[in-house]
Amino acid sequence: MSRSPVASHEAQQTKKATASGWIGSVLEYYDFFIYATAASLIFPQLFFPSSNPQVAIVASLATYGVGYVARPIGAFFLGHWGDTHGRKQVLVLCMFLMGFSTVAVGLLPTYDQVGLLAPTLLVLLRLVQGFAVAGEISGASSMILEHAPVGRRGYFASFALQGVQAGQILAAAVFLPLAHFLPAQDFNTWGWRIPFLLSFVVIIVGWVIRREVDETPIFAEESQAGQVVRAPIVQAITQSWPNMLRVVCMALMNVIPVVTTVFGAAYAVQAGYGIGFDKDVYLWIPVLGNCLAVVVIPMVGNLSDRIGRRPPIILGALGAGLLSFGYLYAISIKNVPLAMLMSLLMWGLVYQGYNAVFPSFYPEMFPARTRVSAMAISQNLGTLVTALLPALFAAVAPPGSANIPMTVGAITLGICVLASLAAWSSRETFRIPSKDLGLPEARPLDAAEYERLRQEALRKA
Repeated sequence: MSRSPVASHEAQQTKKATASGWIGSVLEYYDFFIYATAASLIFPQLFFPSSNPQVAIVASLATYGVGYVARPIGAFFLGHWGDTHGRKQVLVLCMFLMGFSTVAVGLLPTYDQVGLLAPTLLVLLRLVQGFAVAGEISGASSMILEHAPVGRRGYFASFALQGVQAGQILAAAVFLPLAHFLPAQDFNTWGWRIPFLLSFVVIIVGWVIRREVDETPIFAEESQAGQVVRAPIVQAITQSWPNMLRVVCMALMNVIPVVTTVFGAAYAVQAGYGIGFDKDVYLWIPVLGNCLAVVVIPMVGNLSDRIGRRPPIILGALGAGLLSFGYLYAISIKNVPLAMLMSLLMWGLVYQGYNAVFPSFYPEMFPARTRVSAMAISQNLGTLVTALLPALFAAVAPPGSANIPMTVGAITLGICVLASLAAWSSRETFRIPSKDLGLPEARPLDAAEYERLRQEALRKA
């Protein structure tokens, strides 16, 4: 039996919105993570005084955290914009801000050239990056979720995070040949700038893709009916603050990518720690983990449509926290194969129980009128805390300190336990109809009806 024109159009819009969210996340997080990589590998030598390597490492990792300081500010502005002007508009704005600020980083002078002006400009541009990225995941997740059918929201929304992992792969893939083939002096002089300047492509490709995306039906209906909330932030805080607090705590799971790609890189590569991993060798660790994550994420998203959102998040949080000890221990004994294996388990596999599910779980916790604001603010407040962790780790476990894996691992596990408790206390959302999401009186569909709708959505796809 052929599908009706309406059903065919809805299926096409779901796929189109998902593709836009995926590609947009790739482009945005390519920009964001090339900075994270550079902050760990080369910025300590280029933008800070070189007389004290320990101080340079801490200062460079602190600039990484500065980007997250700007994220709550960006979340307030961009969340408001997404709930009052539409999901599409906020995503285009995020893309332009991120693209131009990243290109500008590639044009910066170094500390040896202009002194303290260099780290000052670096911090300012990092603030713009953090401001821009604050609206990306909440906007993309809301757009995909509002286009997706009941029974498939977890699967389709997971592609927003698959795009994030793909962006990290692309970021490291650009650095790998440069770090491997260029002489160290050339790489530190001009080679590191190439990944940042290539972000000009982000601006062009992102604009071409996102201008073709339709606004979500839910926001379009509210806009036409004059029901758009004028102050979505106020309404979100007054009506949804318990769920916002839960999201803040669950967003602390960002500690795992911090351990993997930021502190782990500094611990393995920077001379002050004395581990001595080659830069191009270490870069393969997060690349391989992300390659596995790209495969795992849609599988976990699909699983969450069958068993719920909470179980994968809780298991992913606790498992990744425990595996962080093994990952840091592998680095401490300079065992590259073991470090790669632990990264695959912690980052590529177990962590994705959380990472693949939160793009559906978070927006499902809030009503459509305040969805982008509530998710953006609470998620970015949580990640702000974890953004300060690289500098904290470097301070409590500086070069030369004893038992760094136990110290950093214990902090990581404690944070993961808190995130899992927040998920456990949350209401399950996967069987609630899309129009009722975020409403206190919403009732989930019974299991049989939900499964019927899920199978119907699978046939339409």
